[in-house]
Amino acid sequence: KAVNDLEDSYGQEWTYQQRKILEYTCHTAFFVSIVVVQWTDLIICKTRRNSLLTQGMTNNMMNFGLVFETVLAAVLCYTPGLDKGLNMYPLKFVWWLPAIPFSITILVYDEIRKYILRKNPGGWVEQETYY
Repeated sequence: KAVNDLEDSYGQEWTYQQRKILEYTCHTAFFVSIVVVQWTDLIICKTRRNSLLTQGMTNNMMNFGLVFETVLAAVLCYTPGLDKGLNMYPLKFVWWLPAIPFSITILVYDEIRKYILRKNPGGWVEQETYY
């Protein structure tokens, strides 16, 4: 039997149902954050050496993939009944945003890595990070 009046460190009482909603919301937020970071992963894997600014975003299939991935995540996030089937709960829009700084960090890191690869071919960075 579940505890129905659990008190947290702030003195707020949580029912079993409220705790489950919080858990499902966290599942969904984690899923959405993975999707947001995958946007950047897809974009940085376009080239091994060239900068994204040089290469551009002209691949229509890749752009469609980014849109499709986002729409699929939104459908999974906001479709009623998925809190039962997939343990997902609808998110407020602002809860999509915390993963964006991590995406930007990954993008900046990879652009710096590619810059070093272009300026120092055959160097240590290339030996350790070139795939």
